[in-house]
Amino acid sequence: MMDENQKKQIKEIINGLQCSKDFVCYTSGQKRLCKAADIGLDSYLVCLEKSPKECKFFAVMFGDKHFCQCPLRIYLAKKMNK
Repeated sequence: MMDENQKKQIKEIINGLQCSKDFVCYTSGQKRLCKAADIGLDSYLVCLEKSPKECKFFAVMFGDKHFCQCPLRIYLAKKMNK
């Protein structure tokens, strides 16, 4: 369950963002999240999807890891443990 402050922060993130998936990670009640892992980097998650390069927020590949830079997905992972 989200508190009002979390909802406000998410709306601020969404406000300046374009998402080809229509923010389904949030609008689904976080039931349809892409697979990602927080490894302690401030601005990135490790993408665990099978086709990470299809995502608009695919940032870079380093070694065998693909990194995500979606601000909303990062917020959900770091602040909501999702």
